[in-house]
Amino acid sequence: MIPIVKVRLSEEEIEAAVEVLRSGRLVQGKKVEGFERVFAEKVGAKYAVAVSSGTAALHISYLALLEPGNEVLVPSFTHISTASMVHFAGGKPIFCDIDPRTFTLDVNSAKEKLTSKTRIIAPVHLFGNACDIDKIIEFAKNNNLKIVWDACQALGTKYKGKDVGSFDDLVCYSFYPTKNMTTGEGGMITTNIQELAERCRLLRSHGQEKKYFHTSLGLNYRMTEIEAAIGLEQLKKLDKFIKKRRANARYLNEHLSQFQGITIPFTHDYVEHSFHQYCILIDLNYFRFSRDELIESLRQKGIEVAVHYPRPVHKQPIFSSDNLSLPISEEISKRILSLPVHPWLKERELASIVKAVKASIINDQ
Repeated sequence: MIPIVKVRLSEEEIEAAVEVLRSGRLVQGKKVEGFERVFAEKVGAKYAVAVSSGTAALHISYLALLEPGNEVLVPSFTHISTASMVHFAGGKPIFCDIDPRTFTLDVNSAKEKLTSKTRIIAPVHLFGNACDIDKIIEFAKNNNLKIVWDACQALGTKYKGKDVGSFDDLVCYSFYPTKNMTTGEGGMITTNIQELAERCRLLRSHGQEKKYFHTSLGLNYRMTEIEAAIGLEQLKKLDKFIKKRRANARYLNEHLSQFQGITIPFTHDYVEHSFHQYCILIDLNYFRFSRDELIESLRQKGIEVAVHYPRPVHKQPIFSSDNLSLPISEEISKRILSLPVHPWLKERELASIVKAVKASIINDQ
């Protein structure tokens, strides 16, 4: 089976973790500080704040900016944490539709949802593709909104030559094992605003400025030294990982674009996609099979696939509203399919993926 995700840690990561274990200093020390410094330099931000997960990064970012009852504009086609953390920060997520080509937040949809209670817009650089950053910044500026960029899937993505982590106000990352680099769990917040960086640091550690001196309420969202040590080693290899992901995506694009009924990922010329996921769209009106039948056919041929995401967040039971219709999010969720694109794929495995897709769709016809 060719896996949809493959995690491989080298001796460098293992030795770095062992060194921390031998030191006896396990939580938020020099390794975390070093990881924050190097990460900020890597993405072109002034400050970086390491936390325990991408979800924690989102939660802290919302807490740093929201007041109870504030509304946050979020795309519905995303991981649930983009929206659920708004609730945990005392706000209300307002779901917006997406661009049908990039799968990222549609600014026109956001404009329709704007109210006097709107405080934040939270665009998602989904699957490693960049949002329309210029339009979002202009929209936010014109409406006095803060921006929390969800870049949990977009480490290494660039927009018009700039890393997505270099933009204001706050940018959130995840280092979950499926991501472009991993620390096991873990996350990061980047910003160019010192006041926000300081606020996020307080929030991640019980609101504590110094030992037992608390100037605000806070949480325990600290990163471990082991995670930071692994992250420092992974960060050295990030460019190589992303280069391979992009090469794999080019191979798949070249071959899958020849098949009618399949739409390959769209990327604007000015975006450098980092391909956390490689997602195609299936034309269900062109084929006689369902998406589930295609998935089963590919799995029988040794290809593990996934669906990101089978249900928009506004249709999740916890958020579901019969009155809300976001047609593009709803349509894309029915047609999307993720194929392996991870950096450990060999060319023969890429060829096997293409062969399996071809065999599955030809058999239908």
